[in-house]
Amino acid sequence: MGTTKLNNIDEMYPGQSILLQTGQLVQYGAGLFGYGTIPLLLRRNIEKIIVETLNEHGCIEVLLPTLQPDTIWKNSGRYDHYVDDGTMLITESNKGTFCLAPTGEEAMLEFAREKLKSYKNLPVTYYQIGEKFRNEIRTRGYLLRGKAFPMLDAYSFDEDEEKMAKSYENVRKAFLEIFKKIGLDVIPIVADNGAMGGKKSEEFMLISEQGEDKILFDEKTKIGLNTEILEREDYKEYLKNEYGIEDISNFKEIRTMELGHIFQLGTRYSEMMNGKFINKEGKESLYYMGCYGIGVSRTLAALYEHSLIKDPKWGPCGFAIPENIAPFKIQIVPKMENEEKVEFANKLYETLNKNGIKAILDDREKITIGAKMKDCKILGTPYLVVIGDKQEGDKIELENIKTGEKEELTVEELIERGQF
Repeated sequence: MGTTKLNNIDEMYPGQSILLQTGQLVQYGAGLFGYGTIPLLLRRNIEKIIVETLNEHGCIEVLLPTLQPDTIWKNSGRYDHYVDDGTMLITESNKGTFCLAPTGEEAMLEFAREKLKSYKNLPVTYYQIGEKFRNEIRTRGYLLRGKAFPMLDAYSFDEDEEKMAKSYENVRKAFLEIFKKIGLDVIPIVADNGAMGGKKSEEFMLISEQGEDKILFDEKTKIGLNTEILEREDYKEYLKNEYGIEDISNFKEIRTMELGHIFQLGTRYSEMMNGKFINKEGKESLYYMGCYGIGVSRTLAALYEHSLIKDPKWGPCGFAIPENIAPFKIQIVPKMENEEKVEFANKLYETLNKNGIKAILDDREKITIGAKMKDCKILGTPYLVVIGDKQEGDKIELENIKTGEKEELTVEELIERGQF
């Protein structure tokens, strides 16, 4: 790759603007993007955290088709709604009409129906990470609101309302752990179920001026609620009964970005699609369902914007991705005119990778060390090692890209540390 000079960075979304200018994201059309290597690896690391955490909480991973027959959507009664408002992309063929899934309730219920025929098979929470498609009229914020996007969607199936609430709390806890591991400090806020229906829901919000949502937030209790709640005629009773909130006088309006949403659906979709199991009394009973989603690409975008670093003179100039999730931990920049330094850099690169510390070796010719140091920030690598004239013996200087702090240590000390 060559060096790229940043120009006219989008003030609202500087992080994603840098990704686009440097070719790490490629835009094919409104809301349609291709990923370069580093953003793709970072996205996979996010997905890995999601998968590992949900597995730890007893959830089961599956994968459903994104291209689906229109019949399952007609069974739920949502086909006409999604087609009429232009959200769902459809294709007609001599084999029938097919839909590109905007969400997964219908497909997951069809999947579960064949496996969860008895109360003995419950409770179960299935999840998948797959592409979703929505013909958004107003795409916004690049990856924050696109037409095609990877999404984690999970669905719990239970015998009754009480057990559904337990599954809901289990996934809620998992979501908080997921965002903590990713490095994003989200707030679960009281939300309205809206078109999804059901009894209770919460959104996982990141405080951000780039967000399109406004919430009411109490800094003392760290409790938030979506302003849409106040449009309900019974909002006071709803807040008191479902969330124990009796007074909102201390809540102040702030701007946030939604990264996840969870719902207690109850039996709404089971009723629409005849989702039943045989209960302990030997009679048919409707599934009590929960629905849980995380926008993977939206979380990736939020992480880049959150990891932005600024030069005092030039403004936004790159990223310092949190080391626990960064695809590569250290970027090695040798002085290419010096064979001895190049040899040392190659050995350092091999040693680090053999010891599980993923590193990048920037051995491009005819590019200055200064330009390579700027590219380290553009790629988001959290640490930099320059093998130049100042480097002597087995000692190297490790620079923290986020703080600018430098420390001298041996290669052996670096390996022993593992986590920086």
